[in-house]
Amino acid sequence: MNRTNSHDTMIAAGLNLIQQAMSIFDSDLKLVLINRPMQQMFNLPDALTEVGVSFESVIRFLAERGEYGEIDDLADFVAVRAKLALAFEPHYMERTRANGRVISVEGAPLPEGGWVTVYTDITETKQQEALLRARSEVLSEQVLARSEELASTNRALASSNATLEETKHQLTQMEARTRLTTQMMPAHIAHLDLQQRYTFSNRRLHDVMPGSTDDIVGLSAIEALGTSTYEVIKPHLELALKNEPSVFEFTHHSSSRRIRVAFTPDVSEQSVQGVYVLSMDVTEETQTRVALQQTRRREMAAQLTSGLAHDFSNLLTIILGMQSKLERMTDLPADAEHLITATLAAARRGGGLLHRIADMTGPRTLRPTPVTLSSFLNELETMATPTLGSDHELNVVQNAADGTFNLDAGMLQDSLLNLILNARDATPPGGQITLTARAVQDTWLELEVADTGPGFSERALEHALQPFFTTKGGEGSGLGLAMVYDMTKLAGGDMRLFNRDGACVVLRLPLRMADAHIPAGLVLLVEDSEDLRASIRDMLVAQGHLVLEATSVHEAEALLNSVPDIAYVLSDIHLSGARTGLDLASFTDRPITLMTSLPTCDPLHKAAHARGAFLHKPFSDTALRAALASAVQLRATS
Repeated sequence: MNRTNSHDTMIAAGLNLIQQAMSIFDSDLKLVLINRPMQQMFNLPDALTEVGVSFESVIRFLAERGEYGEIDDLADFVAVRAKLALAFEPHYMERTRANGRVISVEGAPLPEGGWVTVYTDITETKQQEALLRARSEVLSEQVLARSEELASTNRALASSNATLEETKHQLTQMEARTRLTTQMMPAHIAHLDLQQRYTFSNRRLHDVMPGSTDDIVGLSAIEALGTSTYEVIKPHLELALKNEPSVFEFTHHSSSRRIRVAFTPDVSEQSVQGVYVLSMDVTEETQTRVALQQTRRREMAAQLTSGLAHDFSNLLTIILGMQSKLERMTDLPADAEHLITATLAAARRGGGLLHRIADMTGPRTLRPTPVTLSSFLNELETMATPTLGSDHELNVVQNAADGTFNLDAGMLQDSLLNLILNARDATPPGGQITLTARAVQDTWLELEVADTGPGFSERALEHALQPFFTTKGGEGSGLGLAMVYDMTKLAGGDMRLFNRDGACVVLRLPLRMADAHIPAGLVLLVEDSEDLRASIRDMLVAQGHLVLEATSVHEAEALLNSVPDIAYVLSDIHLSGARTGLDLASFTDRPITLMTSLPTCDPLHKAAHARGAFLHKPFSDTALRAALASAVQLRATS
């Protein structure tokens, strides 16, 4: 047995009996406990009260002290007592010690092996019985004997009651520990009877299926779960009630959580008495699994297409070279120039298509960083609006989805721009395009692009996510939506297309709140505008940071070389001197965040934004905090 667990259990078993002399031995005849009254009653030396002392050693000491009267063969006596102890039986007895004192000895086995023995000095009780005998001349010998018998029986019953109370306490503690354990588990554990009513629940249903009640004991499955959820699990539950266990997954309608359920039949005496239920929220596991599956598909597609793309690229290179040579010839027929131009255009288009296939199937790693959604959407609106022209209007709506989330900003921006441009192409002049961001039950971040155009055709709804399907004729490659779908799956999300007063595309991404808080530290602020520097310094100090200031890359590099405690760098792109914040980013290995007020079309703006940790002026305190955290995360993963 596990001696530590046995020791703890047996000490707990004796807590109600410690007012009397007590000893506890385990099933290996090793001492677990001798209390102080026991040591004092039998004058035991300290060496015989230590944990692990053998039962034989204690019996031998007591026998040598005359506790068991005269003994002919001490070794044989000790061996017999040890043998009886191994086959321990509950008992009660009374005996007179060598010193004339009378004690009762009552023993009881423990649930996990071993036994506890309690010794009670009943000398005064016996003296009272003797006095009663001497003074009760009017009592018959039969009545007196009966009284003594009842007194002895009462003592035995008291011992049995103590044992029963201790066993009851043990069972109560065991049940309490079991309930506590089930309540601490990140899963819903329950039991249903043959009438599909809950007889037990660890009160974690709400944690697994948000919106549900935890007080379900006594309720039927349909009452506790609701009709829609019950209809999903009903076939599996009915199988379990027929002694067929099952494990399955389903999406909880009201919370959009992915739930895994295990039904295990409760079988007793060859018949099913009910069903044990284990339900777990596996939403994040499912999202990760989807992302991994998409990564594997990309790897397989890359293996299949890389060789073909290489060969076709070589062929297109040859065609382009030959057509260019023909184009330079002067003695060709009059209509040859048109054919050559068309062939060159087709070959170049084929080359562009190969590059897009390579982008779609080539390796691409998901790099989520803390992204402040409001800032991201504002910047996306700024980038997309010029491409729409005056004939279309873009509306950006946030419905309870503000905050900082872990997202791959580059992938998401590419996807949304693709969808917005598709909506522009499908919408007649004067149409509206709406981008809506919303959170779904703290599980998903949904981004919906809707337009007021004619909507998807039935064929488009069926095939739009397949590569090379296009409704744009020769102008479309048919890879746009397929690439958006690929990037969404790579993030562990999903994509849906449907019609609602026009075309709607919904990207559903795992909602991961980002920890935008970083430890306070020394920040090197590089900004050549004194007014801006003072304002940003105040924001940093309010967040608990210390601030060093510089106005140029040269000053910043000098401080970085001389001050080792600088934890973060926050730098403008345009600075005094010829060098920029991008040059500083190449110089330092500290987490660096770049900021600028340059327009989105500026090459420096694009280069800084591509790095990930980026702020567009003006920015809020929340955006600054998120950008610094993003820089830390980028540095940790690079």
